[in-house]
Amino acid sequence: MTGGGGKAGWRARLRAARGQLGPEDLAAAAEAVCGHVVDRLAGAGRIAAYVPVGREPGSLQLLDTLQAGGTEILLPVVVPGGLDWVAYRGGAELVAGALGTREPVGRRLGASVLTTAEAVLVPALAADRRGTRLGRGGGYYDRALAAVRGDAVVAVLLHEGELVDRLPRDWWDRPVTVAVTPRTGWTELPIVEHHGN
Repeated sequence: MTGGGGKAGWRARLRAARGQLGPEDLAAAAEAVCGHVVDRLAGAGRIAAYVPVGREPGSLQLLDTLQAGGTEILLPVVVPGGLDWVAYRGGAELVAGALGTREPVGRRLGASVLTTAEAVLVPALAADRRGTRLGRGGGYYDRALAAVRGDAVVAVLLHEGELVDRLPRDWWDRPVTVAVTPRTGWTELPIVEHHGN
């Protein structure tokens, strides 16, 4: 996928490409991404994640599998000015949230709880080889990621073809450290090219 048109152009093209994915494609991608993430993050003490909306990669199966292994899962709740976090207690305790999301019910833990997460799974439309993430445009995650500790994994879950060479980047864009795609799997970012002698 090539650039042009700035972030709005990228978003339009990426949404159109996701619109071409059928139910079988989405199910297979969700299963593959789940496997890659569980392989790397099983046994983590606390992970912040999200409930996928529409054609976003990820699944409740991923959250349930991590939780069954003893990991505490934090999910976002949209609040004025940003995101708060609530512990995930299963799919039955999710309710309709702002912006078309599904959110957990329960005690809000505050934005600073992200400083205790070993990893953060972040929704995205794409990421590039430098670690630039392209979200939906609200800035919620860029603000939230400011609280993430320096050694935490910040991973975007993507469909195949959404890890690209270069995306537009603004000063407020928070970098990610991993991209996970169905076929390629777990890719550390930034990707550094090694030149032969």
